[in-house]
Amino acid sequence: MTHFEIELEKLKNVIIKIGNLAEGQVQESIKALLSEPIEGKEVKKIESKIDKLDVKIDEICQSIFALQQPVASDLRFIMGSLQMSNEIERIGDLAVSVIKRNKSIKDKHDLIAKFDIAELGKKVELITSKTNAFFLTRDETLFTEIFSLNTAIKIKSNETILEIITEMKSHSKTVVSGTNLVIVIKHLERISDHCTNIAEYVYFIINAKIIKHDKHEDINLE
Repeated sequence: MTHFEIELEKLKNVIIKIGNLAEGQVQESIKALLSEPIEGKEVKKIESKIDKLDVKIDEICQSIFALQQPVASDLRFIMGSLQMSNEIERIGDLAVSVIKRNKSIKDKHDLIAKFDIAELGKKVELITSKTNAFFLTRDETLFTEIFSLNTAIKIKSNETILEIITEMKSHSKTVVSGTNLVIVIKHLERISDHCTNIAEYVYFIINAKIIKHDKHEDINLE
């Protein structure tokens, strides 16, 4: 294996590692939302690891560019990796924000049960895991599944937010908790969007074709 191939393999492994850490953060954020508080020190430790790996990805890519002349397919992988790293870091940040915001939702269990937030949480966990699996396996059936999940998450998020707003109008005591819950839902929706962005970069790496999820009706994988 050449030095160039070693660097590419190293880059792939770091992307897998940072993706798994971010997926873990998402799982922890959903757990904190639906059940028990999460240990803050552990959350910060993982957040720090994600930040360090993001820097490492930049360094590896810079090293490859400086010392090698990548061919088109390798260049797509390097460019896609830089973009994916940014998206993954944002997923980790949003997961941490969900964990922090969770503390401001009083009587959250009643609200979460009433608006079936658990269903939304499961969908966000699923899209995160499918996104990591897509990068690892390059199975393009996962690409369409990620798009479909993102649409379902957006629909569920919008419906739930409207229901919460209606609840706040009827019961003023729920305004503070309801507002914080709406912010959490928007964070979860944004995590889904970042997953879809990552899926687009993986698709670009595989097929040398850029597809934006706001044009998903026109996707043709043939």
